[in-house]
Amino acid sequence: MTTVQITLPDELAQKAASAGLLSADAMEAMLREQLRRRAGDALQALWQRLPADELTPEIEQEIVEEVRQVRAQARLRGAS
Repeated sequence: MTTVQITLPDELAQKAASAGLLSADAMEAMLREQLRRRAGDALQALWQRLPADELTPEIEQEIVEEVRQVRAQARLRGAS
Protein backbone atom coordinates (compact mmCIF):
# COMPACT_ATOMS: atom_id res chain seq x y z
CA MET A 1 0.00 0.00 0.00
CA THR A 2 1.04 3.58 -0.63
CA THR A 3 0.14 6.59 1.48
CA VAL A 4 -0.70 9.75 -0.45
CA GLN A 5 -0.89 13.23 1.02
CA ILE A 6 -2.66 16.02 -0.86
CA THR A 7 -3.11 19.72 -0.25
CA LEU A 8 -6.57 21.15 -0.87
CA PRO A 9 -8.20 24.49 -0.22
CA ASP A 10 -9.90 24.39 3.20
CA GLU A 11 -13.42 24.87 1.86
CA LEU A 12 -13.04 22.10 -0.69
CA ALA A 13 -11.52 19.74 1.88
CA GLN A 14 -14.36 20.40 4.34
CA LYS A 15 -17.05 19.83 1.70
CA ALA A 16 -15.34 16.68 0.42
CA ALA A 17 -14.94 15.33 3.94
CA SER A 18 -18.58 16.08 4.74
CA ALA A 19 -19.62 14.21 1.61
CA GLY A 20 -17.45 11.22 2.56
CA LEU A 21 -15.20 11.68 -0.45
CA LEU A 22 -11.91 11.67 1.44
CA SER A 23 -12.19 8.14 2.77
CA ALA A 24 -9.73 5.59 1.40
CA ASP A 25 -12.54 3.63 -0.27
CA ALA A 26 -14.04 6.72 -1.90
CA MET A 27 -10.65 7.95 -3.13
CA GLU A 28 -9.80 4.51 -4.52
CA ALA A 29 -13.13 4.32 -6.37
CA MET A 30 -12.68 7.82 -7.83
CA LEU A 31 -9.14 7.08 -8.99
CA ARG A 32 -10.13 3.78 -10.58
CA GLU A 33 -13.03 5.46 -12.38
CA GLN A 34 -10.77 8.25 -13.63
CA LEU A 35 -8.25 5.71 -14.94
CA ARG A 36 -11.05 3.84 -16.73
CA ARG A 37 -12.31 7.06 -18.28
CA ARG A 38 -8.86 8.10 -19.44
CA ALA A 39 -8.31 4.70 -21.05
CA GLY A 40 -11.64 5.12 -22.84
CA ASP A 41 -10.68 8.63 -23.91
CA ALA A 42 -7.39 7.32 -25.29
CA LEU A 43 -9.26 4.72 -27.32
CA GLN A 44 -11.65 7.37 -28.60
CA ALA A 45 -8.75 9.61 -29.62
CA LEU A 46 -7.12 6.70 -31.40
CA TRP A 47 -10.36 5.96 -33.20
CA GLN A 48 -10.64 9.59 -34.32
CA ARG A 49 -7.17 9.42 -35.87
CA LEU A 50 -8.09 6.40 -37.98
CA PRO A 51 -8.57 6.90 -41.68
CA ALA A 52 -12.24 6.62 -42.55
CA ASP A 53 -11.72 3.77 -45.00
CA GLU A 54 -8.50 2.05 -43.94
CA LEU A 55 -7.29 0.33 -40.80
CA THR A 56 -3.53 -0.08 -41.11
CA PRO A 57 -1.72 -2.90 -39.29
CA GLU A 58 0.06 -0.30 -37.16
CA ILE A 59 -3.18 1.34 -36.04
CA GLU A 60 -4.77 -2.06 -35.44
CA GLN A 61 -1.80 -3.00 -33.22
CA GLU A 62 -2.20 0.25 -31.25
CA ILE A 63 -5.85 -0.61 -30.66
CA VAL A 64 -4.96 -4.13 -29.55
CA GLU A 65 -2.37 -2.76 -27.10
CA GLU A 66 -4.83 -0.22 -25.65
CA VAL A 67 -7.43 -2.95 -25.17
CA ARG A 68 -4.84 -5.18 -23.47
CA GLN A 69 -3.92 -2.37 -21.09
CA VAL A 70 -7.53 -1.70 -20.18
CA ARG A 71 -8.16 -5.40 -19.60
CA ALA A 72 -5.00 -5.71 -17.48
CA GLN A 73 -6.14 -2.79 -15.32
CA ALA A 74 -9.55 -4.42 -14.94
CA ARG A 75 -7.91 -7.69 -13.85
CA LEU A 76 -5.79 -5.82 -11.29
CA ARG A 77 -8.90 -4.12 -9.90
CA GLY A 78 -10.59 -7.50 -9.62
CA ALA A 79 -7.61 -8.92 -7.75
CA SER A 80 -7.44 -6.13 -5.16
